Amino acid sequence: MRTIPCTLLVCAAAVLSAKAQPAVAAMQMRDVASQEELLLERRKALLIDPMKHLPAATGEDPSKANPPTDILAESDIISFRGMATLVPKRAILQIPQAYAGNLKMEPGSKFVGWMEFYSANRGWITTVDVSREQAEGKVPIAEDTQKMLSKNRNLVVATYKAGPISILPPKEPAPETAMKTPTP
Repeated sequence: MRTIPCTLLVCAAAVLSAKAQPAVAAMQMRDVASQEELLLERRKALLIDPMKHLPAATGEDPSKANPPTDILAESDIISFRGMATLVPKRAILQIPQAYAGNLKMEPGSKFVGWMEFYSANRGWITTVDVSREQAEGKVPIAEDTQKMLSKNRNLVVATYKAGPISILPPKEPAPETAMKTPTP
């Protein structure tokens, strides 16, 4: 038995189907656009300003709702041996008396990023990874973590994805009220 290559069968099927369909209208040829025509179309497009068709914005200007603040006022400074870093306020969960003096800027210290500062000072800084919900105060910090904090003698900083993050106070859950069924 003789075998026919698969590609030959596909080609034959394509030729037969092309003969069965009516002829396609002849393709229309046109000239290529000249440089002057392209430049004219570009100028027309640039003259049309889409911003003129937008309605005027209403409401308060969002840039004035949240004015920029001073980063030093919103941060705590940790310094040690000529290096200093900034962490957000409320990111430091525990300050032992031995390290209270490190929470100010030492003269001549160089500011470095958190990761560089932490890697150089792992001996006296402990980090506690928290979830986004814990940082927002929606979920309390786990009890075993709180027990670890009470026994720890290091400076403890809350982190989220390896970066320091503020921990908001826990939000009071809304008192659950029993659903009253209406009486007919």
